[in-house]
Amino acid sequence: MTKSKKYQEALATLEKGKVYEAKEAMVAVVGTSKAKFDETVELHVKLGVDGRNADQQVRGVCVLPEGTGKNVRVLVIAKGDKAEEAKKAGADIVGDDEIIAKIMSGSWLDFDVCITTPDMMGALGRCARILGPKGLMPNPKSGTVTMDVTKAIKDVKAGKVEYRLDKQNIIHVRIGKVSFGADRLYNNLTAVMGAIIKAKPAAAKGTYLKSVYVATTMGPSVKVNYTDAK
Repeated sequence: MTKSKKYQEALATLEKGKVYEAKEAMVAVVGTSKAKFDETVELHVKLGVDGRNADQQVRGVCVLPEGTGKNVRVLVIAKGDKAEEAKKAGADIVGDDEIIAKIMSGSWLDFDVCITTPDMMGALGRCARILGPKGLMPNPKSGTVTMDVTKAIKDVKAGKVEYRLDKQNIIHVRIGKVSFGADRLYNNLTAVMGAIIKAKPAAAKGTYLKSVYVATTMGPSVKVNYTDAK
């Protein structure tokens, strides 16, 4: 497939075959941005694990110190006092059965993160086939099924991101916007990589970090030599 002229221009800013040190990679990836909008910068980490085995799964959350650069719309499914608490904590949408019915209709998913209390998981479970494939289903491991809705909302608004293996044993996670600049992106990169390294399964053998790349939404990948992970 022929790449666009802007992609070719972005690629020309990189040294062919070079593996960049982390800080240098952030400068390089910002330099590849040729789009007319503020592109997202994404991190892609190939791990030396086999995610088909339960004891080699890698999944967790990390609060980016510089935030995500995105206005995150938070939905909270809760009733009574917890619903009121969610409203006061800054949730964008709060509801219970009527919101679940709206999701079940298949015509509404106007939110980025869904948080719920444990007592609502039974009812919300009916939406798993809709929310699951889109990564929107609440999960205790990601802190989105909790009685402490205030903390959950604040963490998400502050820049909490979830990372998890895909079927190719690769983690994909956004670490900010091009407009952040190299220093702020580096801070976020360091935070996520630290979390991924800490999450190394005891059952993992051999090289844990196979490769680390960063890229903008529309740009080429920049390979990172993340020596702290060796």
